[in-house]
Amino acid sequence: MQLKPGSRCRSTVCETEVVVVRAPDRALELTCCDVPMVDRDDPTTGSTSSGAAGGEDVLIGKRYCDEDSGVEVLCTKGGGGPLVCDGRQMVIKAAKPLPSSD
Repeated sequence: MQLKPGSRCRSTVCETEVVVVRAPDRALELTCCDVPMVDRDDPTTGSTSSGAAGGEDVLIGKRYCDEDSGVEVLCTKGGGGPLVCDGRQMVIKAAKPLPSSD
């Protein structure tokens, strides 16, 4: 799937939804619960089911990134997981430390 900033994706097997914050200029495979994610507004895909495939839950409001590909997504609706990009599990992006106020 060709991802671009602002793209909204959802899982077809759980409630997880994400918005792409940063993406490279090449096609990537973004999966959740071992199933490819689809465009949130795609009418050709079925509705989500309530069951998740298991694994680490995706947390709402957290940014997930893959350092190798440079993709970064923001979770807008939590659900089952894990989020995987091109076969690599995405990790929660750590907050940048603030400078000291000394």
